[in-house]
Amino acid sequence: MANQTVMRHQIADYLNTGDETETWSLCSAGFNTLDESPAAQVDTKAYISDKAASTNIKSYTLVFPFDTDLMKSEDAVMALYDIGRNQKTGADAQLDYLRVELFEPVASKENTFKARKFRVSVEVATIAGAGGETVKVTGNLHNVGSFVEGEFNTETKAFTAAADLTA
Repeated sequence: MANQTVMRHQIADYLNTGDETETWSLCSAGFNTLDESPAAQVDTKAYISDKAASTNIKSYTLVFPFDTDLMKSEDAVMALYDIGRNQKTGADAQLDYLRVELFEPVASKENTFKARKFRVSVEVATIAGAGGETVKVTGNLHNVGSFVEGEFNTETKAFTAAADLTA
């Protein structure tokens, strides 16, 4: 089997931009970057009988840095902009976020792929643009709690938690 590298377009990102019902808006046009930084938190210790220290991963402080061009036609971009523009805080500055692995199709389910659902706090760091340039919205999506493993159908735009698949 040949080595296959995963290209960025094989990871789809969605933000829930709906109020009462889930409305998954694709993070595509307008998004220059949307990365994943697990930021492992480590505990390093050297005991008196050790020549070298040992490191243990104790937790993660997961962050998704983003850089967008402000595009009024894109719901996902405008959801981020709205939080920063209106200086929302607490639960008002949180969204549901999906990371879909298009390179991991679910067997025997058309248009369905492995996915993780996160609750994120949206930190808008800048809304900026020089004369003659596109306005940019940049910042970070900070993970809240533990993610939910599951699958996502890109046609119906429905997320199903793994726990619901075995019930």
